[in-house]
Amino acid sequence: MTTSANDKPTQTQGRGALIGLAALFFIPLLGAFWLYYAGGWRPAGSTNHGELITPARPLPTAAFSLTDGRAAATDLLRGKWTLVYIGDGRCDEACRKALWTMRQTRLLLAEDMDRVQRVFVAADNCCDRNFLAKEHPGLATITPADDSVKAWLAEFPQTTPAKEFIFVVDPLGNLMMRFDVTQNPKGLLQDLEKLLKLSHIG
Repeated sequence: MTTSANDKPTQTQGRGALIGLAALFFIPLLGAFWLYYAGGWRPAGSTNHGELITPARPLPTAAFSLTDGRAAATDLLRGKWTLVYIGDGRCDEACRKALWTMRQTRLLLAEDMDRVQRVFVAADNCCDRNFLAKEHPGLATITPADDSVKAWLAEFPQTTPAKEFIFVVDPLGNLMMRFDVTQNPKGLLQDLEKLLKLSHIG
């Protein structure tokens, strides 16, 4: 069977359509990576409420356990934007405020809420399970399973009892922002809204 000359424009148009479809998919993705990693999304001056961690810190693999004793997934902090709070499992007033801020911020993201998850790292004395189950359904509470967690925790800027933070981890597992829990929680919401609007990852 021979191919007529009239078929060649059709084949060319087909290849052009495929290239166009590929461009529609990859250009926004590449743009998202540029906006995030080149800093193009980042607002200038005081319009940014959280403190950017520059450069972003890739978090090492670490072994954590869930409150029921099962091993936590090694990729728990990947695939979504993650709000992380690290504290004592007994969860004092500062801890409860941080968990409340994380919960309410995620809820206020409305249609984007499924792009964000919450993780409570109970470094010691885990945990008031009744409180967590009642007040924070959907919160992933994890505890250190072995010494690999020490290197993981070392990537987080030091916190003090007088100044505790909610940390933001991107969907690729990079620690990139921290937010002082004593600040107005609307600031965290505004920062996340900006991130989610400009990012096509997670």
